[in-house]
Amino acid sequence: MVCSSYLKTVILQAGKYIQKVSRGLVQFANLRSAKTISAVRFSSDRIFPSVRKMMVDTSATANRGMTTSNSSEKVDDGGYASGGWKSEDGKLSCGYSSFRGKRASMEDFYDVKTCKINGQTVCLFGIFDGHGGSRAAEYLKENLFKNLMSHPEFLANTRLAISETYQQTDSDFLESGKDTFRDDGSTASTAVLVGNHLYVANVGDSRTVISKAGKAIALSEDHKPNRSDERKRIENAGGVVMWAGTWRVGGVLAMSRAFGNRMLKQFVVAEPEIQEQELDEEFELLILASDGLWDVVPNEDAVSLALLEEEPEAAARKLTETAFSRGSADNITCIVVRLYHELETKPQPETQSDTEMELQSQTEPQMETEAETITEGQTETEPPGPQTEAVTKGGPTDGSKNNQIIRILIQIPSYINWYFD
Repeated sequence: MVCSSYLKTVILQAGKYIQKVSRGLVQFANLRSAKTISAVRFSSDRIFPSVRKMMVDTSATANRGMTTSNSSEKVDDGGYASGGWKSEDGKLSCGYSSFRGKRASMEDFYDVKTCKINGQTVCLFGIFDGHGGSRAAEYLKENLFKNLMSHPEFLANTRLAISETYQQTDSDFLESGKDTFRDDGSTASTAVLVGNHLYVANVGDSRTVISKAGKAIALSEDHKPNRSDERKRIENAGGVVMWAGTWRVGGVLAMSRAFGNRMLKQFVVAEPEIQEQELDEEFELLILASDGLWDVVPNEDAVSLALLEEEPEAAARKLTETAFSRGSADNITCIVVRLYHELETKPQPETQSDTEMELQSQTEPQMETEAETITEGQTETEPPGPQTEAVTKGGPTDGSKNNQIIRILIQIPSYINWYFD
């Protein structure tokens, strides 16, 4: 009896030490996991510090009864901004992401607006990629959509309104800087949604792509000097296209159309190319982005990546980070617009067929028998103990093998007490 009692005491003491060590391992594992998560977040935040803000300015104009929502650009010290917006009717939501990247300055701008004109809901999205400075891109952000919504033919002839507004805004910008020595310019890729009708206009090498049943469809074509039709237009106007690292107008500008660029204005026009698209339930999302994205991410990749994310802001962030990780050396800005369509619900039959009822009656008793067998097996093999009872009642458990081993070690004293008692 003395030996048995002594042996029991020794084993219990050993069990308590094992229990303490096991609990220490659990705490260490949790601490290590927390530190790892913190380190990952810290690393991610340093590369892509998040400024998740969208300031919405809602105002009514007296002449046309419009209400406009803006996303004003907020860039932190790291040159990164992101945000999201959803329409009141729930038919679409959008997210944006803009990153300075490896450039010393930020020359990309974006704009998101929604308004009602004569009771018609209109949504406008734009990407403006400046070159030679940020003044032209910022001017477009502040004025292009404002001018477009004020055009008298905006709803009656949207295509004409877009074309005239683009060229008039370009003239206004050049006039505003006529007393300066600046010669900067900007691209513009815009999407205007009037009801279910989409108008995509493009000047320069920013791009708009739409996803239809998972397939990427480009709704704009980059304006490059080596495009045969663009080269012919430039040469007919007395210009020249030269190779200087890439094809350039006059050996200077790597795009054939742009806002601004006063010295090359005779050849580098701001007349947009416009494509129209009637949207139906097959269209899933829209991506507008500067060439900082498209230089390293093909259209198909961009759509595939964006479709993986439920929220458009997360999709925009993923695209921006992917372009940066693939080596983009430019500013990177993109807007993702997710389109929601009403799903038709088919009425469910109230009664089951005789065959379905017969199959159900055959399968249900078998499932119950199997469940009873499993439950009885677990009850017979598991000895009573406090930890076993907690797990049976649905206490928190960890699915990893290491934590299962640790839980078994912690239970050793309880098993010992149960055995000797």
